[in-house]
Amino acid sequence: QVQLVESGGGLVQAGDSLRLSCAASGRTFSNYAMGWFRQAPGKEREFVASISSPSGTTRYADSVKGRFTISRDNAKNTVYLQMNSLKPEDTAVYYCAASTNRLAPMTRGSYYYWGQGTQVTVSS
Repeated sequence: QVQLVESGGGLVQAGDSLRLSCAASGRTFSNYAMGWFRQAPGKEREFVASISSPSGTTRYADSVKGRFTISRDNAKNTVYLQMNSLKPEDTAVYYCAASTNRLAPMTRGSYYYWGQGTQVTVSS
């Protein structure tokens, strides 16, 4: 069992930055690839970014490439999502997830453990 708790969401203006954190507990963090997904009202949950373990290879959705950066600190059992140049279309609930597929998959079904989510709202 892995427990995931996200933090760092909030209300910002377009062009601002936010850093989301996801603290993991319960199992050996370095055994899991980690991912960030988001879900806007009325839309399906979509892939944002993922990071493998132990190499730290990253993958991004085209919509956030160049603006968002995923990273992990295995000593702190934490994964981060640095979000720069935020746009109103980035407004969503952001979810952290853990996968036993260490190659940083991009599909929802590859992730078994999920956090409760943190709201990010970007005003224009």
